[in-house]
Amino acid sequence: MKLDSMYQEIILEHYKNPHGKGLRDGDAEVHHVNPTCGDEITLRVRLDGPVVADVSYESQGCSISQASASVLNDLVVGKTVGEAQAIQEAFLELMQSKGQAEGDEDVLEDAVAFAGVSKFPARVKCALLSWMAWKDATAKALAEHPVVND
Repeated sequence: MKLDSMYQEIILEHYKNPHGKGLRDGDAEVHHVNPTCGDEITLRVRLDGPVVADVSYESQGCSISQASASVLNDLVVGKTVGEAQAIQEAFLELMQSKGQAEGDEDVLEDAVAFAGVSKFPARVKCALLSWMAWKDATAKALAEHPVVND
C-alpha cells in the first residue's frame, strides 16, 4: 500500500501544480472530449524541427485527466518526435495492461503512478485523454510541417 500512496501523491501533486497548463503558440491545436465523463482538453503542440518544443493545454476534468496532461508535458517536451512517440506508446501499453504492468520508470518517470488506474477501464480514458490529443496534434503539426530527420 505504501507504493499506491506514493503514486496517489504524485498524481495529486501534478493535479494541484500542473506543468504546461495555459495555451501558448503552437503549430497545431486539437480539442478532445471524453464523452463518458465530460473531461475535455484543448492542446497545442509546437515543434522545432524534429523536437517537441512545447505542449500547452487548457483542460477541465478529474484529477487523473489533469495530472496526466501535466505528466505528458514533462515527458515529451525537449524530446524528438520519435522519442516522444515511443513514450506515448509505453504509456498506452501501461494503460491497456489492466493492472498487470508496472511500467518502465526509466521511460515513464512520474507516469508510472498511473499503473493503478489501468485496473479501472472508465478511468483509463481519463488518463489517455491528453495523450491522444497530443498524438493527434503532433500528427497534424507534422502534416503541415514535415520533418526530414527524426
